[in-house]
Amino acid sequence: MVSLLFRCYPRLPSSFTLARFVLNQNLVRSQRCCLVRAGNLPARRTYSSERDQHHPKPKVVVVGIPNPFIWFRTRIYYFLIRTYFDKEFSIEEFTEGAKQAFSHVSRLLSRCQFEALEGLVAKDLIGKLEQKCGSLPCSYQRALCAEPEDVMYTMPGDVGIFYDDDGRKFVSILMRFWYLTSVGLPDDIMEGTRMFTVSIGDREMEAKRLLTAIYEFQREFTKGVAPDWTITRIEHSSLLD
Repeated sequence: MVSLLFRCYPRLPSSFTLARFVLNQNLVRSQRCCLVRAGNLPARRTYSSERDQHHPKPKVVVVGIPNPFIWFRTRIYYFLIRTYFDKEFSIEEFTEGAKQAFSHVSRLLSRCQFEALEGLVAKDLIGKLEQKCGSLPCSYQRALCAEPEDVMYTMPGDVGIFYDDDGRKFVSILMRFWYLTSVGLPDDIMEGTRMFTVSIGDREMEAKRLLTAIYEFQREFTKGVAPDWTITRIEHSSLLD
């Protein structure tokens, strides 16, 4: 039985190992974010060779507004991790690795390639995901996929440090991701926000929806155990709860 020693705020479920993703030792931070639609800003006209080198692209600007109390509290947990578990721990490296892992796992989920999740996602979670994803409409399955270029913002959330009755040590980190999808989804049950890009040249305008996902990463820091992060919780807003 695992007993709680440290925790930031309410625990959230899921599993995934990051040994394959530049994620050797890492963590999380918590804040709020605001979205600014920049797609309607006028694009500068370009000519001849300048058009190829400086092709204007619509952008979505994401502004993070950290909660001072939570920001300070999570820094304490990062300090504890570096002091008692991993001297080389870096939240920046962890966040980058978590983003790569999220993109890869979400792609596998959208394709229903559950066998490929082994070693990345907790075994007990894979069975639940297979059952849930199998009952989703095809459009919902496609919307689970988040390509790296579609991930708009990544925000650390819950941080936990645990010891079980056998003295094993664990660290869990919750990550929240905002990503865009062009998959058509019903407005009445989706909580996402539509983002519009501007037509440039002969290209047509494309509407995209902003979705959120929550992935929790857990690692055992007991001596002699492989330094792998495993995904123990996966949620996609209104798609996979």
